[in-house]
Amino acid sequence: MATVEQSEINEHALDRDCTTLSRHVLQQFPSFTPEAQDISAIMSRLALAGKLIARRLSRAGLMDNALGFTGEVNVQGESVKKMDIYANDVFISVFKQSGLVCRLASEEMEKLYYIPENCPIGRYTLLYDPIDGSSNVDINLNVGSIFSIRQQVGNDLDGTAQDLLQTGGREQIAAGYILYGPSTVLVYSIGNGVHSFILDPSLGEFILAEENIKVPNRGAVYSMNEGNFWQWDRSIRDYIRYVHRHEGYTARYSGALVGDFHRILLQGGVFIYPGTLKKPEGKLRLLYETAPLGFLIEQAGGWASTGEQAILDVIPDKLHARTPLIIGSTEDVKLVESFIQELAREQAEENDEW
Repeated sequence: MATVEQSEINEHALDRDCTTLSRHVLQQFPSFTPEAQDISAIMSRLALAGKLIARRLSRAGLMDNALGFTGEVNVQGESVKKMDIYANDVFISVFKQSGLVCRLASEEMEKLYYIPENCPIGRYTLLYDPIDGSSNVDINLNVGSIFSIRQQVGNDLDGTAQDLLQTGGREQIAAGYILYGPSTVLVYSIGNGVHSFILDPSLGEFILAEENIKVPNRGAVYSMNEGNFWQWDRSIRDYIRYVHRHEGYTARYSGALVGDFHRILLQGGVFIYPGTLKKPEGKLRLLYETAPLGFLIEQAGGWASTGEQAILDVIPDKLHARTPLIIGSTEDVKLVESFIQELAREQAEENDEW
């Protein structure tokens, strides 16, 4: 009995001393500036969106019109899941009246969503993937949401968002993701390290789990869809043959970028989603997926690359620009890049001979 009572005392002590997400964000700023207030408020709104989506996912199998496809195709040419639409609407509804953002850009929307003039308008842009890995929803596997915050530059009077198309990922103010799994986890960075929080349903708060996460310099995991082996460039196929021949490598691939990235962030390794011979630009979207995760991994001491340049240096040419992605532990990413560079050298030598 005493053991149970002591456990309850310890739990209550933890509850009193725990750090919430909003408190943690404010602590990242040297003073209580308007920017600190804005970013803290935005993060609190993102947390609210995460709670709403997590609640919907936890009951999806018991609700009508929560699972399956809508029958529509999005701007990416992909079949739309009902949960994609719900999650996208959640982000809009959470921020529409917030007075914190002036526009939202989503993987699910062809154009930017501008806050209506009859609503309070802020000075930030929210870019997001409402449900990453939505093919996992119907079979109850991990999915996530990815987000990025940027400050609007200029007035964007013509609605073309040229400021987003003229700068790389290093202009992000903050980035992060929410992972919906056995626990709902929120990971974020405002350029001062990477920090993770776990949703405590009894409190309704995201509670600090780990500060200043550092990805190991090298890991055992490589994560990629090897079913596409023969669609990849020879350099990537050579890398796969290399890891097959050497001990110490383990393949892990869930079909949800956020879930695979979270494993590598904590345990090390590399996630690879290369382009194919027919689509060298790859599948993943720069503004909503690769740039936000690239921001996080660099803050954690890792690296993110297209194979030819750093992800955060890529300038998009359109709102839904795509990039290949090699991301994770620095040594593992550099190893993949070495195969790409070797093939490029061979091809350059062949061209010289001709």
